[in-house]
Amino acid sequence: MAGSSFGNLFVLTTWGESHGKAVGVVVDGCPAGLDLKEEDIQKELDRRRVGQSRVTSQRKEEDRVEILSGIFEGKTTGAPISMIVYNKDVDSSKYESIKHLFRPGHADYTYQMKYGLRDYRGGARASARETVGRVAAGAIAKKILWEKEQIRIIGYTKQVGRFKAQKIDFSQIEQNIVRCPDPEVAKQMEEAIVQARKQGDSLGGIVEVVAQHVPPGLGEPVFDKLDADLAKALMSIPAVKGVEIGTGFAAAEMLGSEHNDPFTVIDGKIRTTRNHAGGILGGISNGEDIIVRMVVKPTSSILKTQQTVDIFGHPAEIRVEGRHDPCLCPRAVPVAEAMVALVLVDHWLRNKVSQFDKL
Repeated sequence: MAGSSFGNLFVLTTWGESHGKAVGVVVDGCPAGLDLKEEDIQKELDRRRVGQSRVTSQRKEEDRVEILSGIFEGKTTGAPISMIVYNKDVDSSKYESIKHLFRPGHADYTYQMKYGLRDYRGGARASARETVGRVAAGAIAKKILWEKEQIRIIGYTKQVGRFKAQKIDFSQIEQNIVRCPDPEVAKQMEEAIVQARKQGDSLGGIVEVVAQHVPPGLGEPVFDKLDADLAKALMSIPAVKGVEIGTGFAAAEMLGSEHNDPFTVIDGKIRTTRNHAGGILGGISNGEDIIVRMVVKPTSSILKTQQTVDIFGHPAEIRVEGRHDPCLCPRAVPVAEAMVALVLVDHWLRNKVSQFDKL
């Protein structure tokens, strides 16, 4: 299956299906000499793991990672790093009765048209279970970025339904089950998600990611612009339907004099007095915080009866039973962070050959 790899110098290839024996990833291009152990990967996977609270899927997966290659005496060797996570709590029974039906909002129909067959169990490669590999690879990328540049990547749930964070306090993100930086709005988000689940429905939202201390100069003109690669990375996450950089679509209502970020000098460094550009100009980082956000659609698997057709084109009705997140945003946060980290580390490595003096 084409399209399972991402990156230029720091390349990951994910593999496995939602209801298969295991999922995993191969990371190629990680420099040798990085201290790396399974615990470094596990702490990120634990944030993505199912069954954490009443607003996530009740599937029980420990998501214990095993590193199979690329490590010797606690350090990366420069060889491909292969990681595996076994699926322990697979229950495909709910899919047997609907295996001939196309689930609304899912990739059933499009996969059938492209490949002529499909694994109907939980969405297979189209399932968010595939993101286990992204988060595992992203943990390595985060470690490199922190140790080399002190780059910090922070994701959070900005909005769920009509409830939007009004205050941004990073210290509050992991203190509530929706990962919202506004504790008061977090309570409203949680209750809205619970109510949607009780009604057999789901909610969408917005996840925002901030990358701090990114040095200026990352990004490749013309088609590999940093913001273009970030947009592709985030749009590749299941259920994401839109991406904004900086001010994003709100720029359509602004004047140039309002949107431009004036330059100044602070502590001997060229900076901007505001950050409507989201830390990127001309596709290249400018040293300000990189700010991106993604729109996550409501979970497609819902208990409400919906109209569909079967594989023969006959009209039918469907209720999608099973264990599904009523809102994807809380568990999408570590996935979004991972994809931002993967783009940044790839461009950080590419930037090493952009000037003769850096060689």
